[in-house]
Amino acid sequence: MLKKLLIVLVTAVVLVSAGSGLWLWQGLQTLQQPVSLEEPVLFNVAPGAGYSQVARRLESEGFVSDALWLRLYGRLNPDQTRIRAGDYEFQSGMTPLTMVQTMVEGKVKLWSVQFIEGWTFRDLRAALARSERLTRLTTDWSDEQIMAAVGAEDQHPEGWFFPDTYMFSGSESDLDILKRAYNRMVTVLDEEWQNRAEGLPYDSPYEALIMASIVERETGVPWERQEVAGVFVRRLHKGMRLQTDPTVIYGMGDQYEGRIRRSDLRTYTPYNTYRINGLPPTPIALSGRDSIHAALHPDDGDTLYFVARGDGSHKFSRTLAEHQQAVREYQLNRRQDYRSSPAPSTLNENSREQ
Repeated sequence: MLKKLLIVLVTAVVLVSAGSGLWLWQGLQTLQQPVSLEEPVLFNVAPGAGYSQVARRLESEGFVSDALWLRLYGRLNPDQTRIRAGDYEFQSGMTPLTMVQTMVEGKVKLWSVQFIEGWTFRDLRAALARSERLTRLTTDWSDEQIMAAVGAEDQHPEGWFFPDTYMFSGSESDLDILKRAYNRMVTVLDEEWQNRAEGLPYDSPYEALIMASIVERETGVPWERQEVAGVFVRRLHKGMRLQTDPTVIYGMGDQYEGRIRRSDLRTYTPYNTYRINGLPPTPIALSGRDSIHAALHPDDGDTLYFVARGDGSHKFSRTLAEHQQAVREYQLNRRQDYRSSPAPSTLNENSREQ
């Protein structure tokens, strides 16, 4: 009798265990079923949010049928419960387990903001202001406040931020991007300066950065950067004025309306290189590495002038007579689609060339 009772008890335990195991297995299997979404969904995990709290949210928002299975999964896999704060993008076809793994690995959703070569600092700030997902700290700050915050107190902001595409998460601010762009420019400029050519007319890396910004604004095709830089370097060596229109435009500020008049060339500003000797006091735009490299590795040669052909490239000349002939050829009868170089952001095309 006792033996029969024991057999019945053992059988019951086995059956219950088997049933429980099947129930658990079936429940955990639901975590591997793909979720159907009409469009990607942004899911935010607040700082300090625990695994169980996130599991309940996943249930309430329809990503999993029952948070119980996620909690049991967490008991069986404690290393998969260390969820990181941030914004996560869930897409159709992901499983609840994939979502959990994404949050454990901290693969937060990233957005981007792009700074373009040839932009001004004003253009850069406008791009940051348009970035909806970026926390805005500096919107009402002065340029001086921004430069102090990035570690460059008393520096003019123009040209000090490296043009590139910057990725950011929802927890970052515009100041974080500015610091990254500034530090990147400092690094690139130092690397290029350390490997510069000999005999350059610059007393500091900053002067090279000023030249690079002019090359950036004057160059319409990439392969001309070093040739353009060579013209400007030779002019500096000879004591000739640079006479470059982008500096005039920059000095005009809001008064520039898309065309340079002769009176503008005669009007003194610290940036009008038709009126001043040497380089302007600051860069006039953001310079990419190629333009910085060109400023520090200008082509050898004997050309002292160039004029835009109208297709983005230039005609280079050794003498004033050759240059004047090129001006007559390319400037006096401009094509309808004439352009001297790509127009970055809010700045229009140059209306003249030296």
